[in-house]
Amino acid sequence: MVVREKFEHELRGVQEQFLKLSNLAITTLNKSIDALLNHDVDAALSIIENDIHINRMEEEINDRVILLLAKQQPVATDLRRLIVLLKAAHDMERVGDYAVNIAKENIRIGKADFVSPIKNIEEMRSKTITMLTEVMKAFIEENIEDARKIAELDDQVDQLYGQTIQQLLKVGAENPHMLSQVTQLSFVCRYLERSADHATNIAEQLFYLVKGRHYELNN
Repeated sequence: MVVREKFEHELRGVQEQFLKLSNLAITTLNKSIDALLNHDVDAALSIIENDIHINRMEEEINDRVILLLAKQQPVATDLRRLIVLLKAAHDMERVGDYAVNIAKENIRIGKADFVSPIKNIEEMRSKTITMLTEVMKAFIEENIEDARKIAELDDQVDQLYGQTIQQLLKVGAENPHMLSQVTQLSFVCRYLERSADHATNIAEQLFYLVKGRHYELNN
């Protein structure tokens, strides 16, 4: 196998591992909200225990990219592609971390009834999962037009986040004894909002890969 063919073969291997990491992180985030809505503490505990798999996958991607950089000394688009893979893998690992954080808030809430309707949280979850799924599709296809649409959804998630926090603060002010759960649900909203931000980060990295310059899509 010639040098170029070997590089492309190893690069495809890293890209495939990145897709596995991404799918696992997205699935875990989705499951963490399901567990919250169902007051499923056992599922939350399982999410926390399995986080090690996402962490290991990111570490392996880092190691493989560093090895490729050292051995192949890529330039131009190949170099950008490896840099983008490193950053995108970190973004997806953070999504996995937020899923764990949501699981921890779930455990703290336990079986208690929710202090406020959580329709907004469900809607935030739906939009965030859509963002993450769509940005991965755009990433695979290197489709920057689809990536651009991610920023529009991010604005919607931000609006929902602001509305929900205001509602929770009102509930907390009127019911001081419920302040603990208000705080926990506020954190859940924050973790979803941050996960959506990471989807936008990946979209911006795709622009860098294709265009060779940095763009900020959520301004």
